Amino acid sequence: MQDEYRTVAREGVHETEINRSRFLCALAPAATEREAQDFIARVRKEHPTATHNCYAYVIGADASVQKASDDGEPGGTAGVPMLQMLLRRDVRYAVAVVTRYYGGVKLGAGGLIRAYGGAVGEALDALGTRTRRRFRLATVTVDHQRAGKLQNDLRTAGREVRDVRYGEVVSIEIGLPEADVERFRAWLADATAGSAGFEPGGEAYGDA
Repeated sequence: MQDEYRTVAREGVHETEINRSRFLCALAPAATEREAQDFIARVRKEHPTATHNCYAYVIGADASVQKASDDGEPGGTAGVPMLQMLLRRDVRYAVAVVTRYYGGVKLGAGGLIRAYGGAVGEALDALGTRTRRRFRLATVTVDHQRAGKLQNDLRTAGREVRDVRYGEVVSIEIGLPEADVERFRAWLADATAGSAGFEPGGEAYGDA
């Protein structure tokens, strides 16, 4: 698994104009291929009179799903450069749709490649990206008496408290960078005089 990846900070649209053609790049985070396809369909619906609605998306922290479409532009001049820009910027779980309104001047293959790839690059700069880092999930169990102080100590130490469940004992789910697991065990034993339980779990991604 990748230790970290970038994704689009928020959904949005950025417009550029090249030789009187308008290029509108719509970007959005997409957790699944279905989400990406739904976003593409929505953009197409918003721009039914556009000359082209080309798209590219990357799903998976390891970029396991990659799709691109030229939507009628000459083969390899639109979707592929858009996809390459996402990959070059290490952007994952994201979808880009570039809507083109033709302005009467032909750009040629090189011009199209620069225009479509550039539209995605400019939109990423304008809308921003955020880094997601791989975490080890872990559950800390502690008695009710110590739970409140431990939660405060965890937050003060900058640890991500993801969930708290109250039963016979209090279970606190946290996210830890893999390299910190052993150091955290030692800290926890010290902070609770050895009374807390620690159970490592699976992996997830969280904001870095």
